[in-house]
Amino acid sequence: KVGWYNDVLQPAFHLPYPDDTLAFVVLSTPSMFDKAFKPFINKERLKIIRDPVDQCVSHHLSRVKEKFPDQRVDVMFDYEILPSRKPRFLAQTAAHVAGAAYYYQRKDVKLDPWGKEKIYGVCIHPKYGGWFAIRGLLLFPDIQVLLLKQSAPIDCVSTEEKRIELLEQFNFHWKDGRYRDIIEVKERYSEEQKAYFATPPAERFRLLGLT
Repeated sequence: KVGWYNDVLQPAFHLPYPDDTLAFVVLSTPSMFDKAFKPFINKERLKIIRDPVDQCVSHHLSRVKEKFPDQRVDVMFDYEILPSRKPRFLAQTAAHVAGAAYYYQRKDVKLDPWGKEKIYGVCIHPKYGGWFAIRGLLLFPDIQVLLLKQSAPIDCVSTEEKRIELLEQFNFHWKDGRYRDIIEVKERYSEEQKAYFATPPAERFRLLGLT
């Protein structure tokens, strides 16, 4: 429910819908690269591609929207920025309140070792660890779900030590991606996918054969 999200955030970040409005958080799993992204690139090769992953996600979510011709469906993407420079929605908070992935933050560590250092939080999925992404929100403004029960996300990094290790790795060593394997995972990105995301955006077109 939109209300679960709004309840944990400052009014400046609230979504402008009634509390009981139905919303879905959209995640991409490791297999997205082969099952959705590469076929999309092959199909769109002759058209203008600006940001391949964002356009792929947009394409697939617009297809979901088409499945509900009699419903109003609002789509928000993780990369959208408001004129105020704020993100359109806070993806990690949305994933946490939806029960999709646990958003580990500084406040989840009792004995904080970082002093005045700025520490960013990170979502971990119980099956994919850090090998996934939050891509968007699907909102159904005409559907009110008064009786929907909230499910808590699975706390899969449950010890203090591991949480400190996770936040350290994510904040200070994120490039090596070790934080993604903070738990035993069922599936991770392929070597090809890792290489793609490790490449600076401007050079990714070459990898895809689009230059």
